[in-house]
Amino acid sequence: MVDVEVSNLTRSPVDEEGAAELARRVLAAEGLEEGEVGVQFVSPERIAELKSEHLGVHEATDVLSFPIDGREELPAGVPRQLGDVVLCPEVVRDEWRAPLVHGLLHLLGYDHGAKMEARERLHAG
Repeated sequence: MVDVEVSNLTRSPVDEEGAAELARRVLAAEGLEEGEVGVQFVSPERIAELKSEHLGVHEATDVLSFPIDGREELPAGVPRQLGDVVLCPEVVRDEWRAPLVHGLLHLLGYDHGAKMEARERLHAG
């Protein structure tokens, strides 16, 4: 099973267990049986800082993904570190499920396009 660590670093209420369950469900449906992924909920200021540091654009956004291993072949016994998905509750409001799915698919190596959009529709319902 995929280990999902959810951190709420904001004052906004977040359904942490719901986020973990959705992440496990999406990753299992994508064929990932083992690994670790982090999901962080952060402030608009923090997500703007991250977007500026990594993408050169200083603005708040709904979700960012920071992949590590993806689907790469790993040596035996090495745990799969998928990476982190960072969401901003103040930007996504109550609609965090679709951005979380979007971020998870990026961790798995999907790029924007028709195939990713179809996977998002499938998983986000």
